[in-house]
This record gives sequence, C-alpha cells and structure tokens, in this order.
Amino acid sequence: MNWQPGTCEPGDMIRVRLGAVYHYGVFVSEEEVIAYGLPPVERYLHAPDRLKVQATDIDVFACGSIVEIAEPDRQERKKRLSRKKTVEAARSRIGEDQYDLLHNNCEHFAYECVFGEHRSSLEEMLRQKWRSRAEQKP
Repeated sequence: MNWQPGTCEPGDMIRVRLGAVYHYGVFVSEEEVIAYGLPPVERYLHAPDRLKVQATDIDVFACGSIVEIAEPDRQERKKRLSRKKTVEAARSRIGEDQYDLLHNNCEHFAYECVFGEHRSSLEEMLRQKWRSRAEQKP
C-alpha cells in the first residue's frame, strides 16, 4: 500500500503522522472522520473516552499534520469493500472501547473497515522481529 496526500473521498482509509506514530481513520466528510481513539497528542491524553471509536472532524483528526490517503496495491484493491460498506462498518463501531495498542488499534480498525481484515503493519513488524529474534538464538 502506498500513501499520498490528496483530496479525500468518503470511505478512504487515511492517516496522519504525529511524532513517531501514525494515527489512522476512515474519512466520511470534513465534519466526520471515524477513528479508534483521539489522536495520541498531549491535548487529548486526559480526555474522557479518548480510546473509544469516535467521529471527529478532520481538524481534530489531523492535529495540523498532513493527511495521507491509502492507495491500495492491485491485490488490496480486489479485497477492498465498497465505499458505502466501509462507511457503514466504521459508523457501526462508534462507541467500541476495546482498544489495545498491539492487537486492536486505530490501524486495525481502519484496515478492517476498508478491507474486512483485522490487520496492522505495527503488529506484523513486531511479530517479524520476534520471529527473527527466536531464530537467532543458539
């Protein structure tokens, strides 16, 4: 998957870089971006419900950062749900509060809404590092 700045359309998987991490969501409109939790920045650290699936506007989601849009590769385009189903899936999860940094984070949420698959590049990277560490032991 490639990521590029651009004009968002309803159902797009989007992300912003906030320091050393990315925050992912599903774009519906300028007034509605659905994500698992508020952006991980200082101003929201003590907000109630900060780790629930919720809708915010694009300004809250982006926190002044550049919004990037997912450009699925050929294989991913085959799996991609329709934009309407993506938005429906994201909206149906508003209020969910089972956030887990490694196993159920904002990237898992967005990927699942767009592709119907529970997946995160962070989790995959950590699993790969763990496997290679185990293989290196004598």
